[in-house]
Amino acid sequence: VHPDDQLARERHSSFGKTEMWYITQADEGAKLTRAYTPCPVCSPARACFWTGRYPSGHGIHDWINERSIMDKHPGIGHLPNLADRLQRGSYQTGAFGKWHCHYPWIKPNGFDSWFVSDGTNARYGAQPFCDGKQVHDLQGHQPGITTDAAIDFLKNRPENKPFFMYVGYTDTHSPFSGKPRRLENWYRKNGVPSAPVEDFPDCHGWTKWPDKTGDERRDELAAYAAGVCVIDEHLGRLLDELDSQQILDNTLIVYTSDHGHNNGHHGMWLKGNSTTPQNFFDESIIVPCLMRWPQRIMASESHDFFASHCDLHETLLEAAGLEESDDPHQPGSSFLDLLGGMQRVYGSVPVEDYAYCEYANARMIRSPRAKLIRRYPGPNGHFKDEFYDLEKDLRETKNVIDDVTYQDTINEMDAELTRFFEAVTVPETDGRNFETIHPHNGDEPWRRELKPGSQALLR
Repeated sequence: VHPDDQLARERHSSFGKTEMWYITQADEGAKLTRAYTPCPVCSPARACFWTGRYPSGHGIHDWINERSIMDKHPGIGHLPNLADRLQRGSYQTGAFGKWHCHYPWIKPNGFDSWFVSDGTNARYGAQPFCDGKQVHDLQGHQPGITTDAAIDFLKNRPENKPFFMYVGYTDTHSPFSGKPRRLENWYRKNGVPSAPVEDFPDCHGWTKWPDKTGDERRDELAAYAAGVCVIDEHLGRLLDELDSQQILDNTLIVYTSDHGHNNGHHGMWLKGNSTTPQNFFDESIIVPCLMRWPQRIMASESHDFFASHCDLHETLLEAAGLEESDDPHQPGSSFLDLLGGMQRVYGSVPVEDYAYCEYANARMIRSPRAKLIRRYPGPNGHFKDEFYDLEKDLRETKNVIDDVTYQDTINEMDAELTRFFEAVTVPETDGRNFETIHPHNGDEPWRRELKPGSQALLR
């Protein structure tokens, strides 16, 4: 599993761009066009993958600033995680690169090897990495150190055991600096990847990171594209090592991201916490998901069913030959058979597909045709609910929550949203309960001072 940090789906060649191509070269892999994150920000999204639970089930509701919060947040160390399940199933397990679910210097249960970065952003220079016992102060470029450690794991693993390896790159995370100049300069000279120039919609409040213009915009896009290229180079090194050991075709490879990213889309940059109130733009929630496993996955296939990190959690358990989770707060289901050509059905009728997201005191449900966002009271106010007709307004520029012609659809989606979150929520970690939510970073969207654009959306 190779999870990128806030990678836009469209940056992959398989989704229309050219910076990333290794995993699907020669049409060897499958892609999920509606893979999505349960939460559009780093730490809670990653915790969903590891625990199989939504934020209101695991208790991380925003990105964690490990050094500033110290013991103020418990993280997910008290919960079973995917690596723990796999280790107990006789897998050799390792994590390399970004963790961001609590202290990187404390190795959680389930990991035989642990070499994670003490920090979230790729850069040159000093590189503190933690192995669970001590911090190693290294020098270099973060992705190279991460890949070296992962390859060392592959070379020294017990040959008589299956393995699970998690590699977390951060080169597409802000700030967009510290990328190889040869790549940045190439994009500046030859042209940056296209990104729409749009106005920020008033119905979404206020953005902390508005789009740039001129050379500043070009340089940001060039640096972002360079970051994708760096990841591609190092992913290629990992695939080459698997190939050299003659196990490439017997290894399930999953390439995805914790959440999406806006590169000027909707007139802003970054992700769900870029706005007040927090947003669920498709660019924030939809993630790339590429999978290669010739023995079980049909190549050259594109799949449009919704699949979350919690579904991926269950899919990996099935691929490993382990039983599905019996935790009642885990909503995921394996989609491995769907990649082999089966259809997701209920009885004889295809199931209506929904995507579900939450970000503390905001919850979202999306169908192929519409998106409903319910907002709940928070420290900085109670914002209006939202509904978007995605067939008429894919860019989500007009909130039609009060349009009576949509009330039947809104009521139907609202009932499903309520049903889903009643099942996945643990009362002590409910994102709507600010008496029990732990501090995360000091800049949570629900605690920010309101700007005029946000104030206009208060009830």
